[in-house]
Amino acid sequence: MKVIFHERYKEVYAADPAAAAGRLDLMVEELAGAYPFIEPAPATDDDVLLVHSSGHLERVKNRPHTYEIALLAAGGAILASELAMQGEMAFGLIRPPGHHASPDSSWGFCWFNNIAIAVERLRRRGIISKALIIDIDLHYGDGTASIFAGVPGVTYHHVEGISRERFLRDLELTCRGEFDLVAISAGFDRHEADWGRLLKTEDYAAAGKIIGTFARQKCRGRVFAVLEGGYNSDVLGKNARALLRGLEEE
Repeated sequence: MKVIFHERYKEVYAADPAAAAGRLDLMVEELAGAYPFIEPAPATDDDVLLVHSSGHLERVKNRPHTYEIALLAAGGAILASELAMQGEMAFGLIRPPGHHASPDSSWGFCWFNNIAIAVERLRRRGIISKALIIDIDLHYGDGTASIFAGVPGVTYHHVEGISRERFLRDLELTCRGEFDLVAISAGFDRHEADWGRLLKTEDYAAAGKIIGTFARQKCRGRVFAVLEGGYNSDVLGKNARALLRGLEEE
């Protein structure tokens, strides 16, 4: 497992909870002791235009600092996806998040849709033909769903469940079929100490094991995750580490 991280992700790039000062510090400390960190290069405008309109790109460019960090976040997702295609599990510890960014708009602390850019880049290059995007965030990734609506070969699923058991059951039902790659929108705001007030830390380990087992059996182990939501910094790193530990467990 490799963790994709850049020190600039710690910068306060916007006035929202996802960019709060110090928000990632404990998470970085938690994961740095367990996994090697790799620094990504920024995505290019051409990468962004794979899933976003030129108008949307220009609007983000009007916020130069945010634009720079958003390109780095997309670049982190791209690197994670490339490592996955080489058989190396990877987690993008990136900011800003992305799953609420649609082709021509964005909200919910998102600017560019990181996971969509990474998946579409592989698809356009003919490296993959079928991808499964699993979103475990509290909130539905309307941007990701919009980008891939009607796109053959890309399946987006937001895991649902009003209880811990139903959440994991829905995830099990999602992990079926044959795909070239599994991509995880890894939001941790369903945790009992976060907005969702539902999952325990061990549930993220269980979710990781379900997805990791599926990826090894049906996708040649090709799986990567990128950070989406999660706003209690005291538990964010522990939850992410639990997910990664589950992914690796055989």
